[in-house]
Amino acid sequence: MILDVLFDSSSNIAALDLSENYMSGWPSHFKWTSRPGKQLSSGIGKSLQSLRVLNLRNNNLQRDDVDFLKYALVCMPKLESLDLSDNPIEDDGIKNMMPYFVEMSEKPFSLIDLKLGQCELTFNSVSQLLNVLSRWKKPLTSLCIGENNLGSKIGALLGKFLSKGLQSLDIDDINLGPPGFQKAQDEIMGDLKLVYINISKNYGGIETANFLSKLISCAPELTAIDARCNSMPVESLSIICSTLKAMRGKVEHLDLRGNTSLVRFADASLLDELKMNRKSILKLDSSYDPDGPYDQDP
Repeated sequence: MILDVLFDSSSNIAALDLSENYMSGWPSHFKWTSRPGKQLSSGIGKSLQSLRVLNLRNNNLQRDDVDFLKYALVCMPKLESLDLSDNPIEDDGIKNMMPYFVEMSEKPFSLIDLKLGQCELTFNSVSQLLNVLSRWKKPLTSLCIGENNLGSKIGALLGKFLSKGLQSLDIDDINLGPPGFQKAQDEIMGDLKLVYINISKNYGGIETANFLSKLISCAPELTAIDARCNSMPVESLSIICSTLKAMRGKVEHLDLRGNTSLVRFADASLLDELKMNRKSILKLDSSYDPDGPYDQDP
């Protein structure tokens, strides 16, 4: 009923948040009201044409729902932010949307923020997605693909994708491991525009620190880093600290909680060095509960 009203009305709605509902099946409505490439007549679907933010997080959308959803997205030429996180769309869901993403790569598309966290994706679909996104004329500035089991192979593709103008990347808990961080580090080239990155729960050990060192060196605008729960040994602190001192960048928030070796054996002098304007940029808490609530905002 809501979507019928929006499709037929002419209000200039900018944001539509339908998250946290049980709405499997609803996108099929659009298969018959729109076709890819078809121009909407004046007044029809005007409310959707003005839409800039669409939040469909945790709606139990399935792969077939996403297949229908691409018809609705055609009605939203000004869409800037799309959140499909926490929906079990799986690899087939992304593949169903791939023609839409390919079509948009040939246009000055407005989408700059894409969230696909916890969608039961694997390396196969995400590698195809990154390949298409890297060809967009107007690049994404924010991407979330966290909590998908992507494995270490995705590391190299992520390293390359970071150079495409990305400002925010969430790859929390994607099973990178040490090989994945190494592959990503090897592919990072030139100056990056990155401002925020979440690499938590990837258990990369010392390679996490080496990756961060390379990242900090190549991203002068980097402000916030979430590297919780990466099994980092105590020598990681000296690696990161040395790079921060040498680059004198803008990092204001460095979360290393959940790395128990750092808490137990960290040198107090190193901790003192990780300060800006007499305020520590480091979060390192021995009482941190990795399963507790956490505010991911920098």
